[in-house]
Amino acid sequence: MEHIAIDLGRRESQICVRDEQGQILQETRYPTSALRSYLGQRAPGARVLVESSAEAFTVADWAAELGHEARVVPSILVPALGVGERGLKNDVRDARKLSEMDCRMPVPSVHIPSAARRAHQAQLTAREALVRMRTKLINTVRSFVRMRAMAPIRATAPALPRAVRAALLGTPEGVPEYLEALLESLEHLNAQIQRADRAVHEVAHGDPVCRLLMTMPGVGPVTALSFVCAIDEVGRFEHASRVTSYLGLVPGERSTGFKTRRTSMTKAGPTRVRWTLNQAAWTLVRTQPDSALGQWYQQVSERRGKKIAISALTRRMAAILYAMWRDQRPYDAMRAASRHG
Repeated sequence: MEHIAIDLGRRESQICVRDEQGQILQETRYPTSALRSYLGQRAPGARVLVESSAEAFTVADWAAELGHEARVVPSILVPALGVGERGLKNDVRDARKLSEMDCRMPVPSVHIPSAARRAHQAQLTAREALVRMRTKLINTVRSFVRMRAMAPIRATAPALPRAVRAALLGTPEGVPEYLEALLESLEHLNAQIQRADRAVHEVAHGDPVCRLLMTMPGVGPVTALSFVCAIDEVGRFEHASRVTSYLGLVPGERSTGFKTRRTSMTKAGPTRVRWTLNQAAWTLVRTQPDSALGQWYQQVSERRGKKIAISALTRRMAAILYAMWRDQRPYDAMRAASRHG
């Protein structure tokens, strides 16, 4: 079996090929966009290694389609494999070191999500970028209104442009040209976000797993699709604690000797999933305070405070969503209230 290590670059990538004995068979540079053609020239059954990057999953897909074993090496693991040791790091050395280490032992790979899940992830990322731009515009518009020493304008994002115009047209200065440009951009972003929301809604309601997860109170299309895209394959997690740890929803630990110290949540996983689950938890608390999970939140809140309680509820909801998916069972309030969720 050949060991093909590829140090990916934007335009060109460095390739190092070794045989099973670790002897270098070939070293070359190749256009990144043409790597599919290169991998097609190698005998099927090779192990192809790439470091995690923007291009990594696409190259891994090419390798798998051509009959190779694809592995995407986690960036955090690369230094431990000797890449960049002694302060010497370049494309040739990096590719050599990756292929050398894979000859000695199978280098672990991150989970490679399916192409469909990656497309959904990209869709969610695009929507998130639009929402962030809108938030920045809203803050800028509100700051300009404050400069006029006016009362704060209370309005939702879609209604804000109309409310600002109505408030400023009643003043001698009216609506300045620069502010009107911001309001028009905000209206355009509102329309774009509405289209993105409809697209996410359509995908989530067309996916049986998302429909199952949305039976939980507080969980909508964005939360369900974000969770499904992050987990991708429920069978790769043995139990719920592995899922909550993967999502960064568990407390950290800094222990030494006989001293044990717990820290705040590790936040080691995908940020979007934690944020959407947190919003789902707040939605559940506000809309269904008398539900089983709502009462559980109140009990924790009385003992530990709201901040810790909402974090605990977020973690519990993630564990329940995992169990629902694993068991293919819709949300059950009585089961959610049980000790093991």
